[in-house]
Amino acid sequence: MEKKTPLYDKHVENHGKIVPFAGYLLPVQYEQGVIAEHMAVRKACGLFDVSHMGEVLLTGRDALANLNMLLTNDFTNMYDGQARYSPMCNESGGVIDDLIVYKIRENHYFIVVNASNREKDFAWMKEHQFADAYFEDLSDQVAQIALQGPKAHEILAKLVPEEELPKKYYSAVMEGKVKDISYIISKTGYTGEDGYELYMGTGDAGRMWDLLLEAGREDGLIPCGLGARDTLRLEAAMPLYGHEMNDEITPLETGLGFAVKMNKEDFIGKKALVDRGEPSRRRVGLKVTGRGIIREQEKVFADGKEIGITTSGTHCPYLGYPAAMALLLVEYAGVGTKVEVEVRNRMIGAEVIPIPFYKREKK
Repeated sequence: MEKKTPLYDKHVENHGKIVPFAGYLLPVQYEQGVIAEHMAVRKACGLFDVSHMGEVLLTGRDALANLNMLLTNDFTNMYDGQARYSPMCNESGGVIDDLIVYKIRENHYFIVVNASNREKDFAWMKEHQFADAYFEDLSDQVAQIALQGPKAHEILAKLVPEEELPKKYYSAVMEGKVKDISYIISKTGYTGEDGYELYMGTGDAGRMWDLLLEAGREDGLIPCGLGARDTLRLEAAMPLYGHEMNDEITPLETGLGFAVKMNKEDFIGKKALVDRGEPSRRRVGLKVTGRGIIREQEKVFADGKEIGITTSGTHCPYLGYPAAMALLLVEYAGVGTKVEVEVRNRMIGAEVIPIPFYKREKK
């Protein structure tokens, strides 16, 4: 039976279309529809309930050593309040999950994991913890709200003093308070836009949601659902667990080499990645040149042979054309390569183009 997030009643009040997702009941869209929500985030701002995500606290004298063994990235030189992205691999080099680690202070780390992997991830962390380190699952105590779009800063600045807002991308203010609501604010997101993610106790989520909506009303802020979250992340070519990565796909195949530090002494999966050598396939972007929309798990062909599989695909509302991501053999992964994708026994033409498909203009 699916759980309800602390904001479930808010979604019902706002006429959200509720669907089951990752063990929770969440809005796939509101009355205005996915395209309107998508465009609001690109041009103004959108508000998302991401309370289904999992949160883990890691403490202890050997917390850093545990992080560096569990995850492919290197967490050695982080400042307090810094966030860092990383895959977490199994022994064969496949991806168990991708996650974000925040350094609260020395020996204290806040880890955010994907909702569908929460229990699996926590069990893996506990199974591999060593020396003086303690993992605690905080997921049921924490709500998360994402404020995303070019007007996110001016909206949040109506509630939070400028000096209490994180300035750098992938940084956070770990202890803040507004209207007696304690929170963490990070300058992160999953839409390709500027924005923030706020963490607070579940009992404060409804009040924070209302405060943000009211603060952003005149700036065009609207609530957004899972549908727009997915189209936005695909336009920005952000990988999603279960699509662009899984227990068989390595982080090097899916373009996450920037977060895999092979010069670290060791991490789970390192030997397997070394033994595999250079990846034989690569994540690419495809622009549809024929008629139709490409979805995930559809075969890709070139020169009369199968060369890969799509991992995600949709019509991109802001860009105005259908696009997809795919894992292709490296010899066919070059920009400009013409391919065909089999969709319901019909071939649709496509072309390899650079990713991300959409990149916001930095101010």
